[in-house]
Amino acid sequence: MNWFAFICEYDILIVVIINKKKNMNNKKEETKNKEENIDEKENRIPVIGEKAPSFEAKTTQGKISFPDDFEGNWVILFSHPADFTPVCSSEFMTFASMEKKFEDLNAKLVGLSVDGIHSHIAWLRTIKEKLVHNGIEGADVKFPLIEDISMDVAKKYGMIQPEESKTEAVRAVFFIDPDGIIRTLLYYPLSLGRSFDELYRILIGLQTADEFGVATPADWQPGDDVIVPPAGTSEEAEERMNDDSITCDDWFFCKKNISKKEIEKKIKN
Repeated sequence: MNWFAFICEYDILIVVIINKKKNMNNKKEETKNKEENIDEKENRIPVIGEKAPSFEAKTTQGKISFPDDFEGNWVILFSHPADFTPVCSSEFMTFASMEKKFEDLNAKLVGLSVDGIHSHIAWLRTIKEKLVHNGIEGADVKFPLIEDISMDVAKKYGMIQPEESKTEAVRAVFFIDPDGIIRTLLYYPLSLGRSFDELYRILIGLQTADEFGVATPADWQPGDDVIVPPAGTSEEAEERMNDDSITCDDWFFCKKNISKKEIEKKIKN
């Protein structure tokens, strides 16, 4: 036997096997990267100014086509981690108690979790019949609660945050205007209940900015002074400095007052 030839053939065989393993590992890595990229695209967080991602879903109030069914209304779309959990229960009681206040601002509430419709129904019945929070008792949740077992809707809105939970939605909130455009978004961890006074303030602030062409300063509340946009020309800046209805600390920092009554008359139904 030609041992030299045998050893050469053996070495070649080993090299071939190693290369095949490398190729297999590379393909596995490529497949994994593709899957991760697809998952990232599916679970992408929409941004302010974008059209709200559309979907059809089964809810506790029947099937909906979103956002088409809500055209002409503001919508607060929010997610919660799971039914029959304490923080979520307190939030739903609060939402139910404030639903009329949101409706007066032409806003509809739409909830979501990755639980099924029967779980939703049983949980909402329990909330109404047994639970009490901050003096809220017998809370009747009448707004739609989306069934999203597949997590398809949650992923469209980036509500699944894998580092927080791979199986539950975080506490996301989307403010969507009557044209179906995302105007504000908030994300809370599983352990932190939302501030409903702030959600209400955000809605009024967005509508006030739209109706009056102004901006709202830090900690603004309806009836407080609002920010007048900076003047576009030197002449306009000079006129503004002499306008008794506008207070200017400098040319770029001007405020005026819009009464709470005036705001409510403009934005409330």
